[in-house]
Amino acid sequence: MNENRERVLDELLQHRDSFLSGEELSKRLSISRTAVWKHIEELRRDGYTINAVRKQGYMIKAVPSSLEVSAIHPFLETEFVGKEMYTYGEVMSTQLIAHEKAKSGAASGTVILADLQTQGKARLGRRWHSPKGTGIWMSLMVKPYLPLSAIPQLTLLTAVALVRGIHQEIGLEVQIKWPNDLLFHGKKLCGILTEVQAEADQVNYVIIGIGMNVNHQEKDFDESLSSIATSLRIEKGKKLDRNKLIAVLLKEWEILYQLYMKQGFSPIKTLWETYALSLGQQITARTVQGNYTGMAKGITDEGILLLEDEQGTIHKIYSADIETPKT
Repeated sequence: MNENRERVLDELLQHRDSFLSGEELSKRLSISRTAVWKHIEELRRDGYTINAVRKQGYMIKAVPSSLEVSAIHPFLETEFVGKEMYTYGEVMSTQLIAHEKAKSGAASGTVILADLQTQGKARLGRRWHSPKGTGIWMSLMVKPYLPLSAIPQLTLLTAVALVRGIHQEIGLEVQIKWPNDLLFHGKKLCGILTEVQAEADQVNYVIIGIGMNVNHQEKDFDESLSSIATSLRIEKGKKLDRNKLIAVLLKEWEILYQLYMKQGFSPIKTLWETYALSLGQQITARTVQGNYTGMAKGITDEGILLLEDEQGTIHKIYSADIETPKT
């Protein structure tokens, strides 16, 4: 997006409840009034509703419902995450595009977004239901200086960032289900998929995929999902601005990532356990080696779940489907 056009949009968004005259915008941005008018017309063509009243100026009334870099950046308060950002109308998977961008030299913090995924990826090779214009289908690529063994910690960090961002922007108290799901009242809101490209113990890049149900209505879920999935819109009772929510989530992620790189996993682990759904409760972990039932005791510094069975034996659960009590 043209830099001056983005600055015009930023000014309008910051003054959504008042008119800004063309002269005022011209002075603030050090551009001509003709340039201001030109950028206003371009924004209108992109789907922004901007009212113009003689002798009062311009006021933005509505932003596009589709995902747009130009609609996200005015809200973005990060140092590096999302500074390089790509949005697509329809893709097979944002993860696949993120891999391509990483291999072609994209900067750490690059974000890929899509309005529709035809082959959204979930954990264990499953598909993620990602209909058009409803959710946040996003992949974040970073290039951390970390050992390969530490990468699972980034999944847990991401879960904490999403919980905090949702609470900040929407006010819902979401919980984390180990290892990569966010739930509200027992129904799934969001999944996280972390993929890594590495050689030996050298991490080249990590891609964190986020699939979040935002503006789904009940009719958007088929029968197989309606009893186990929900959306922020269903729970909050109103349609949400995905562009603004994305900016908030990315900011929370960057804050925790910078904390993690300075202080290690300990503060992230403490936060994760605060939001965890099943700690101190009976769970069943279904693994490829078999099923284990017992008390969820916590996680290790590597993000491994600790489960204590009835005999007092502690089992380390590296990967599993977890069944938790209904809340």
